[in-house]
Amino acid sequence: MDWTLRELQVFVTVAEVGSFTDAAGELYISQAAVSRTVASLERSIGDRLLRRVPRGCELTSAGRGVLPHARRLLAEAGRFEQFLQTRHGQLRLGYAWAALGRHTASLQRQWVKEHEATELELVRHNSPTAGLAEGLCDVAIVRRPVDERRFDSVVVGLERRLVAFPADDPQWSRRRQLSMAEIAGRTVIIDRRVGATTEDLWHHAENTPRFIESTDVDTWLDTIAAGRGVGTTAAATADHHPRPGIVYRPVKDGPRIPVRLAWWRDSRPSALSKLIDSVTRLYANASDHS
Repeated sequence: MDWTLRELQVFVTVAEVGSFTDAAGELYISQAAVSRTVASLERSIGDRLLRRVPRGCELTSAGRGVLPHARRLLAEAGRFEQFLQTRHGQLRLGYAWAALGRHTASLQRQWVKEHEATELELVRHNSPTAGLAEGLCDVAIVRRPVDERRFDSVVVGLERRLVAFPADDPQWSRRRQLSMAEIAGRTVIIDRRVGATTEDLWHHAENTPRFIESTDVDTWLDTIAAGRGVGTTAAATADHHPRPGIVYRPVKDGPRIPVRLAWWRDSRPSALSKLIDSVTRLYANASDHS
């Protein structure tokens, strides 16, 4: 079949107004063009869709069957058209566990004031690239290196490493900070796909923890709350995921966690430079006041 959306549009208009002449007026084309377009659609489909009557036209049985499908196709095409028109006015920012921590709300508020033409939408997706590889976002917030063959990235800030543990932990409940060596004596809950904690953190240490894997931040928190282990994470997690019964404390000798913005190497978003500047400024200002 070799029909077009334009042919469907003309057919639906004629069917709805009940006249070739009135449809021509609605579409701002000639009556002859309406007739030719409908005839072309009928040839493609292989059935008569409309029959002329003294006061206009009416649907044939085939036309009544085709009409609802044509309407649905035109509606979907309209939504696709709207998507194409608005996609350059939207920047989708993906994240897996936590976005930008305490800077998230500041970024959103500043963005609305400074970049009215581009809407910033946050998208949460638990994958190694926070939805970037899946096409769910244009730029991703990641805290691990990305595949440089596919993606470009830039470090926009550094975050302090925290340890999360149950508030009633008999050994740590009164501690204000802890060390990597102390954490090594515990079971550590990790998400290998997206988390900033891996076995490599204790590669040269005298002792290494036992590890339990989780699949997302909610499972990670549930496992810690149940007393099955502890976890280390970026400071942003404490801001995004406070949980009754769980406390976060600084790891005094824990390496800082780089916060990266990543994007496809062959598809640099138009508003990327503005986003990098905004996020970098937020982290820099926080560092100046810490």
